[in-house]
Amino acid sequence: MPLLPQISVPEWLLRIGVVGSFLYPPFDALMDPYSWIGYFPAFLTNLVAPHGVLLLHAFGVLEIGIALWLLLGRSIRIPALVASILLIAIVVCNLPQFQVLFRDVSIALAALALAFWPKQSTDS
Repeated sequence: MPLLPQISVPEWLLRIGVVGSFLYPPFDALMDPYSWIGYFPAFLTNLVAPHGVLLLHAFGVLEIGIALWLLLGRSIRIPALVASILLIAIVVCNLPQFQVLFRDVSIALAALALAFWPKQSTDS
């Protein structure tokens, strides 16, 4: 059994694209957390205040987990759906910043494409 699933080049490209968007924020947040905390809805930051950075890093762990599952997993429907829901939620909760977040809509659609990608006979 190979370590990585055998999938087509287009599916690999989609996976890598979505994975990249989930790996960059948690690692950049280690260096500049206050640039990222503002994307959480106020009700969440108020709920955990003054531990916003802890919330940010906990969310980063979730992002890394989703990214690894998308990259290495054989059946990726669940993490792809979770990824798309998270991205759309970020956009909806930050509509005034849509000029920056409009790219998240495209990434969410790429994740949805992965979620509905036809299963191959080698998928588990």
